[in-house]
Amino acid sequence: MTIPQGPNFGPGNRQYFDDAPTVVFAKIPAEPDTAPPAEPAPQYGQPLYGPPQYGPPQSGQQESGPQQSGPPPVEPPPGDEPKPDAPAPKPASTTPATKPKQFKATMKRLLGLLKPHKIAVFVVVLSTIGSISLSVAVPKILGHVTDLIFAGFIGKSLPAGISRDEAAEAIRASGNSTFADLVQNSADVVPGVGLNFDAIGKVILIAIGVYVMASLLAWVEAFLLNIIVQKTIYKLRAEVEAKIHRLPLPYFDRTPRGEVLSRVTNDIDNVSSTLSQTLTSLLTSVLTVVGVLTMMFVISPMLSLIALIAVPVSVVLVARVAKRAQVLFKAQWEETGKINAQIEETYSGRDLVRVYGHQIEAEREFAVQNKKLLDASFGAQFLSSLIMPVMNFVGNITYVLLAVVGALKVASGNMSLGDVQAFIVYSRQFSSPLTQIASMSSSLQSGAASAERVFELLDEPEQTPDIANPVLPEQAGRHRTVGTVVFENVSFRYDKDVPLIENVNLTAESGQTVAIVGPTGAGKTTLVNLIMRFYEVDSGRITIDDVDIAHMRRADLRSHVGMVLQDTWLFGGTIRENIAYGRIGASEAEIQAAARAAFADRFIHTLPDGYDTVLDEEASNISSGEKQLITIARAFLSEPSLLILDEATSSVDTRTEQLVQHAMSALRAGRTSFIIAHRLSTIRNADLIVVMEAGQIVEQGTHDQLIAHGGAYFRLYNAQFEGAAV
Repeated sequence: MTIPQGPNFGPGNRQYFDDAPTVVFAKIPAEPDTAPPAEPAPQYGQPLYGPPQYGPPQSGQQESGPQQSGPPPVEPPPGDEPKPDAPAPKPASTTPATKPKQFKATMKRLLGLLKPHKIAVFVVVLSTIGSISLSVAVPKILGHVTDLIFAGFIGKSLPAGISRDEAAEAIRASGNSTFADLVQNSADVVPGVGLNFDAIGKVILIAIGVYVMASLLAWVEAFLLNIIVQKTIYKLRAEVEAKIHRLPLPYFDRTPRGEVLSRVTNDIDNVSSTLSQTLTSLLTSVLTVVGVLTMMFVISPMLSLIALIAVPVSVVLVARVAKRAQVLFKAQWEETGKINAQIEETYSGRDLVRVYGHQIEAEREFAVQNKKLLDASFGAQFLSSLIMPVMNFVGNITYVLLAVVGALKVASGNMSLGDVQAFIVYSRQFSSPLTQIASMSSSLQSGAASAERVFELLDEPEQTPDIANPVLPEQAGRHRTVGTVVFENVSFRYDKDVPLIENVNLTAESGQTVAIVGPTGAGKTTLVNLIMRFYEVDSGRITIDDVDIAHMRRADLRSHVGMVLQDTWLFGGTIRENIAYGRIGASEAEIQAAARAAFADRFIHTLPDGYDTVLDEEASNISSGEKQLITIARAFLSEPSLLILDEATSSVDTRTEQLVQHAMSALRAGRTSFIIAHRLSTIRNADLIVVMEAGQIVEQGTHDQLIAHGGAYFRLYNAQFEGAAV
């Protein structure tokens, strides 16, 4: 397994971990009676893979495991309280937006991204103008070849030794004035002389040379444009990634993961396509129209007016067709989104579908949705396919008119045959870019809409920056114990109008193990989130060794914290690499020592490849308990100063749990630890047990003290074990 590298990604760059705890573990899911999250909860700091879901889960969401390979820098803290201010997220679309709210402003800002490359852009524009100008000149040059050939055949039929005017007068005297005018107005006719192959060859060579130069300029344009666009999109992606790291967690609470994922993947790709293809094609088409129209008027103003009659006719017909097609295309994308959601839901829950025998119903739902998509797609594609036939029909009518009028002008001697030929070629070239411009309007709108969505993300308010002169507790260095952690009159609300944690006071002495228990939604995980500064307190303060954590850099605070969470997270790679992710540069001996301390070494050696066993993307080739042991081994390897545990042994069997509890006791020794637990039997030996209800600490003390008190902890304890007995 190769951990992705880059300027801001990968374990080889410590800057990537600035806002992360030293240890990377797994996400804690929503607690049982909390509405689970709908999007797979990503990892905190995960660049370009979607927003992390910190804090309480949003209504209507469902929990699922991580979907991305490659390790994020830090796992998200759990969310166990429903957030009143987090609106239910809108379904996240995986298709780019189709229409921007402010087209002109967005396009101006989008083109502004090219400003650092303005010299290259200028060269691209000049190359395009040169390429189009040369290409437009070729039909006129080839028309001269036709004139030379035509003049050769006419000259060969005339007697030699006389001038062109004399030959014309003789023909007119014979009563054929039309042919006489043709001969007299043909500058290349030489009586008695046939085809001039030298002149024809020279003109053809000139045409070939012009084509070669036009192709070279087009290559220069494409080459430079590719460099410009790729560098611009590279910078845009880097800005988006950096922005995600600076966004406050409430943004991710109110924004579905798929929505952000769509913005940083699909929308940026759509912007890239718009810059590299649509804008270039638009520039080329506009310049082609201008160049061709100029040549048409130079050759014949009358024929040019005939050709221009087709433009408003085509615009009206195409507009009518496109207006109806747009409605059906919108319906097509909506139905596509619905069928994608239905397929994803059925696939992700395939085991449940089979267990309850809903295969036939699932197939029936898919068939209904598939039929709706078929109807919408057929209508949209049918109407859009009419645009080209309509344009071709109008073009063919125009072609007939130009051919008839051109033939009359040639016969009357007012135009050469080569000019008529060149004009007909120009008329074809004139209609083609008009068709391209019409078809690109929707692509341009889509690209602008995607750019607008990306800019909205970049314009989101950022989290408050760290203070200019941060401080650290004297004992916060690695391998040292973090001292006393104190909550002083701490208040916090997710929704400013809905009280949650009010005036909480709590002291965790240096090296003490503090267990936090209580019903779901009581505020247990919120306390941990506040310690990590995933959220900022509304009032009061939290101190470590008398230093307010608000006066510390987030990176400094989190770099000494280890988290072992209930839901495991392992990336695709070997077991060795997954354990080593806990500390960069760990030796093989240290990795194996950590595995032995977590009682993972035993099962690892039973695997065919041992520590080199490759885990798939979901680590489905080992059991849930074995996954948890690997994450615990990762915690041992990291040697954190402050430890946060959340049901860390929930996925192991009873015997392994007893072993791991002893190991975790050794890990907690000399460290200040916070344990969030539902199974109260696992925290009986905690130095301090804190009982929370509705955001308030209602009791605190040792297990024996709280049992003797007969309060909330006593009721929780009895309810749990009475339920187990039943």
